[in-house]
Amino acid sequence: MPFDYQTIELLRKNHPAWRLLCSDHAPLVATFLHRVFIKPNIRVLALADLAESLEDELFLLREAYGSGAFPRSAQEYLNDWADNSKGWLRKYYPPGVDEPHFDLTSASEKAISWLESLAERSFVGTESRLLTLFALLRQIAEGSETDPKVRISELQKRRDGINREIERIEAGDISLLDETAVKDRFQQFLQLARELLADFREVEHNFRTLDRQVRERIALWDGRKGELLQEIMGRRDAIADSDQGKSFRAFWDFLMSQTRQEELTDLLEQVLALEPVTSMAPDPRLRRVHYDWLEAGEHTQRTVARLSQQLRRFLDDQAWLENRRIMELLHEIESKAIGVREAAPSGNFMEINEFSATVELPFERPLFIPSPKLHITDITLKEGEAEMDTAALYAQAMVNRAELARHIRQALQSRAQISLAELISLHPLQLGLAELLAYLQLASERPNTVIDETVVDTIEWTTKEGTRRRAGVARILFTPTGKA
Repeated sequence: MPFDYQTIELLRKNHPAWRLLCSDHAPLVATFLHRVFIKPNIRVLALADLAESLEDELFLLREAYGSGAFPRSAQEYLNDWADNSKGWLRKYYPPGVDEPHFDLTSASEKAISWLESLAERSFVGTESRLLTLFALLRQIAEGSETDPKVRISELQKRRDGINREIERIEAGDISLLDETAVKDRFQQFLQLARELLADFREVEHNFRTLDRQVRERIALWDGRKGELLQEIMGRRDAIADSDQGKSFRAFWDFLMSQTRQEELTDLLEQVLALEPVTSMAPDPRLRRVHYDWLEAGEHTQRTVARLSQQLRRFLDDQAWLENRRIMELLHEIESKAIGVREAAPSGNFMEINEFSATVELPFERPLFIPSPKLHITDITLKEGEAEMDTAALYAQAMVNRAELARHIRQALQSRAQISLAELISLHPLQLGLAELLAYLQLASERPNTVIDETVVDTIEWTTKEGTRRRAGVARILFTPTGKA
C-alpha cells in the first residue's frame, strides 16, 4: 500500500476500523466486541444472545453514567453497527434459519488489536522474537539453497550439534531455560496465536467478498453461461493460487493431521503445567487453541462451499431454462409442420449441408510426440587425410518424371490404352528400379488409371553392370483421359 497523503485520507474516510476509532461510542463498541467475540473466540452469535449480552452491558453503563448515556436499545445499536456506513459487524441469515446472526468483521478486529497494543506491558520479551527471526532466516536460506553439497554440509553441522548436545546430557550437563526465558517465549506464543485467529477472520472476509461479487454477477448477468463461469472460476483460481491462498491451504493440511493435533495437545499440556507459565495466569481456553484454529478454518471452508453451491444452483436454473426453450422450439416446429402438411410449399423446403454428422473421436487424433533433443558435442575438428573412392559421389542419377509422362502421352496417341509392361517394352528402363517406381507414382497420380490385381506382368531390365533384373507388378493400364 502506498503510504501517501491521498491513501491515508481515503482510509480515514472509508475504512471501518478508522471509523470505529473515531466514533463517539468507540469505548462501548471495542470493549463489548472484545468481550463477546475475541476473548472467548466465538465466531457467530444469534441476535437474541448478542442483544441480551449488550443489554447487560448497557444496564451497567447506565447505572454508572446515567440513563441518558446510551438511550437506544441493544438491537438498535447492533443494527447500526452492522450497517454499511459502519461495517463493524456482519449481519446475515444462515441457511434454513430465520433469525439473523452477527459476526465480527476483520476491520473491527484490527482496530481492537491496535487498542490492545497501546496498553503498557509489564514484561516485554525480545529474546524469543530474535530467535524466531533467526529461525525464519535459516529456513528461507536452507529452503532456497540449490547446491546439494551446501545443504548436506548444513545438515551435517546440525547433526554434529545434536550429537554434542546428547553427549553433554549423558554427562549430566543439562541446560534449562530460566523463568524469564520461559515467560518470554510463552508471551510470544500467545501473541502469535491471537494474530493467527485474526488472520483467519481476514481470510474468511476475502472469500466472502468473492462470494458477494459472484452473487452480484449472477444476478445481473445476461450473456453466455460459459463466459460467466470462466470469469467466476478465474477469480476463484486467482485467490486460491495467490500467496495467501497457498499459505492457508498449507496451514490447513498441516493442522488437519491427527498426529499434529495430538502433538499440539501434548505440548500445550506440558507447557501450561510449568510453574513460570502458571504464574502468568493464562486463559484456560488456551488448552484448546488449536481446535479454535480448526473452527476458524472450517468457517472459511464453508464460505467456499457456499460459493460452489451458488454456482451449482445457477447451472441448474440455466439448464432448466435451456430445456424449456428447446421444448418451445420443438413445439413450434411441430405446429408449422402440421400447418403445411396438406399444402406443401413449392421449391426447396429445407436444405441440409451433410446427411450425417462428422464424428471425430478423441482417440483417433495423433498423440503429441516431443521432438528429440540434440546433444551437440563441443569438439574441435582437425584436418586429416584418407584414401577413398570419390566416384560414388558422382554416380548419382535422377529420374526425369516429365520424360516418363511424355512417353505415356505419346503411346496413347495411337491406341485407347496401354499397359505398363508394353510401355516399358517400347521404352526400356535406363535407371532400373528407380525408374519403375517413378512410373508407379505417375500411375497413382493419373485419373482413371486401371489396376488389375488378378494379372501380374513381368518387367525386366538390365543394370549397368550387365545384371538381368525381373519384377512382378500388377497389371496397370493407362487411358487417354486425365492429365499426366
